Amino acid sequence: MSLFVTQTLNGLTFAALLFLMASGFTLIFGLMRIPNMAHGGLFMLGAYLAVTLLSYGLPFAAAAIIAGLLVGVVGVFIERTVLMRIAGNELAQVLATLGIAFVISDGCRAVWGGMPLEVASPAGLSGVVRVGNWVFPLYRVAVMALAVVIAIGLDLSLSRTVLGARVRAAVEDRLMARASGIRVDRLFATTFFAGAALVGFAGVIGAPIMSVYPGLDMDVLPLVLIVVVLGGTGSIGGALLGSVVTGLVFSLGQTWFPELSYVLLFAPMIFVLALRPQGLFGGATS
Repeated sequence: MSLFVTQTLNGLTFAALLFLMASGFTLIFGLMRIPNMAHGGLFMLGAYLAVTLLSYGLPFAAAAIIAGLLVGVVGVFIERTVLMRIAGNELAQVLATLGIAFVISDGCRAVWGGMPLEVASPAGLSGVVRVGNWVFPLYRVAVMALAVVIAIGLDLSLSRTVLGARVRAAVEDRLMARASGIRVDRLFATTFFAGAALVGFAGVIGAPIMSVYPGLDMDVLPLVLIVVVLGGTGSIGGALLGSVVTGLVFSLGQTWFPELSYVLLFAPMIFVLALRPQGLFGGATS
């Protein structure tokens, strides 16, 4: 029973990281129809930037924010210089962003080397939560709480603000949004910055849990894609639910059915695709 509870909490911790990654991806894909295969690379870049920023003595929170902003700038650069020129061509976008992912991966290897790097938890969150004989790392509890706060903030931003209304309008009908005076290109750049910054921030948050190593990008990217397929594009609630399902299946599956862990991961995605191609919370694609 203790192992089950621990692995369930580990799964929820991983789900929190997946949500931070997938929420940006689902907004970018839902709004801009860009299947950004470089999303995992941006996650890894944020983690590596944290290694450098922390080595200069910056507090962990400052390193996370700065790394997120820097990755956001990289995301806007990619969107403005490459993706904007191939808008509407999904095959070209997949190939271009996949190529960018390889460039980011090799660039990180060239700058930071090929050995795994460890990142310590923040000093204030390095303890444990103790309930009787059961203990669980405090940092992981904080990560779960942070994901809930960000989920609420994103949902309120999309449902209660002018920017959110414009995003929803562009998701529903971008031609009508342009006709009504919404500057869709600027909205695209803002959305891409937010999505990239969020995944860069997630890279820093995930570094103490997953460590930082070459290939991290391709390890997390399939999981993000599963989350987006399950939840549906453009939906924060869908990203949260898909992350919880994926995180729990990944953690519990690797513990009790390690030889079937990927089967268990992809089976729910295939089932959802068969019954509801737009995802559990996604609208019909246009």
